[in-house]
Amino acid sequence: MVIFDSMSKDAFISIYLDTRRTKANGKYPVKLRLFTSYPRKQMLYPTKFDFSMAEFESIWMTKKTRSEYKSIKFELQEIEKNANDIVDSLGTFTFEQFEKKFLRKKSDGTNILHHYDQYVDELVKFNQLGTASNYRLSKKSILAFIKASKGKEPKTLLFNEISSNWLKSYENYMVNEIGRSYTSVSMYIRALRTLFNKAIQNGDITKDIYPFGKGKYSIPSKSNVKKALNREELGILFKSVPKTIEQEKAKDFWFFSYICNGMNIKDIAQLKWENLKGETIEFIREKTKRTSVSNLKPVTIHLTEYSKGIIELYSNPNKGKDQLIFPFIAKGKNELERFNKVKNFTKFINQHMKKLAKENGITGDISTYWARHSFATNAIRLGASIEMVSESLSHSNIKTTQGYFAGFEESYKKAITEELINL
Repeated sequence: MVIFDSMSKDAFISIYLDTRRTKANGKYPVKLRLFTSYPRKQMLYPTKFDFSMAEFESIWMTKKTRSEYKSIKFELQEIEKNANDIVDSLGTFTFEQFEKKFLRKKSDGTNILHHYDQYVDELVKFNQLGTASNYRLSKKSILAFIKASKGKEPKTLLFNEISSNWLKSYENYMVNEIGRSYTSVSMYIRALRTLFNKAIQNGDITKDIYPFGKGKYSIPSKSNVKKALNREELGILFKSVPKTIEQEKAKDFWFFSYICNGMNIKDIAQLKWENLKGETIEFIREKTKRTSVSNLKPVTIHLTEYSKGIIELYSNPNKGKDQLIFPFIAKGKNELERFNKVKNFTKFINQHMKKLAKENGITGDISTYWARHSFATNAIRLGASIEMVSESLSHSNIKTTQGYFAGFEESYKKAITEELINL
C-alpha cells in the first residue's frame, strides 16, 4: 500500500496504489482514498489508471517526473484537486454528499437535467413517490417546451440558460400555446426553483444567475378556484341514489373523507386498527411524517354513525392491531405498487363522483380534494374557529387553512349586515 496525502478540512485525500489485488496485466489499480478521523472511516474510489510499484514511484511519488509521465501525473493531480474542491464546497462533510459530486461527470453540476434525475432518485429512495412524480412531470414539460421551440430535446440544459425571459416564454407556451393552467405552471416552476436553490446551497452554481425574485421572474400564484361544496350541494349529493355499485363505493369513501376532517385517500389507506381508539381515530398524516418530523402531532377524528358504518361495511375482517382497516385500497408487494393502488383508487372515486354529481345537477371538477376543502369551509361557516379547523387538518400554518376556505355565502353576509343595525 502506497499513499500520498493532502488534507482538506476534516478529510484526508490520497492518491492510493491498492496493492491488495494484482490485476490481469500484473499491475495494481490506482484509487482515490478518502479518510476521516472522526468518524474513523475510509472509502476508496476507482480511477482509470493501473501502475506497477515502480511506475507509481516514478510517476506520482517523485518531484521530478519524467516528461513521458507528466500528462498522467497532471490527470492524477486534477483528480486529487477535484476531490479537495468538493470537500471544501461542502458546508458539513458527509461521504454521501461527497460521492454525489465526485462520482458524476464534471459537467453534471451545472446541468439541470442531471439535478432533476438525481433528486427524483433521492425522493424515490425515501418513498416520496408523489413528489417524485411531480418532478418528473416538471422535467418532461420543460423538455417539451424546448423541443417545441428548437425541434429536438436537449441532452443538457445549463442553469445559466434559464433566465427570467426564458421562464416568461415557458409560461406563455404552457398557458397560451398548449392550454395548461397557471396552477400547472406554478407547480412545475416551483420544482425548478427548488433545484436552483439546492444547486446554490451545494456550491454547484452561484447566486448571480438565480432568475427568481424581485425584479426578475415571479411564479404565478395558484388560481384560487372554488373547491368546496356548500351545505345545499352536499345535501343533494348525500341524499342522491347512485346508479351503479361503483358510484356507491365512490360516494361512500368521498363522504368518509369529508366527515373525517377531510382526510386524504393516502391516509385512509394507511389506517390500521390500532388507530381506532374507541369513538375516535388517531393518526399521523403521511405528509407530516416527512415534513414535520420534529413535531409529529396526531390528528384526532371523532367518529359518527356514518363513518362507523363505512368502516363496518368495507373493513378488513382481520382486526389485528397492525392490520390495515381498508387493505384493498393500497394492497401491494412494495411501496411503488401501494402508491399506484392509492393513486388508482383516488382516480376511481373522482371519476364516479363527478358522474354522480353531474347526474344530480352539480357541475365542477369534483374530486377527493373537494372533500377536504368542503370540510374546512363548512366547519368554519358552522362557527368553528379557523384555529380549530387548522388543527383538524394538521396544518402547521393558518395561512394554509385560509387557502382552503371558500368564503362566506352571500345570504350569511346579508344576514350579518342586517343584524348590525338591529340595535
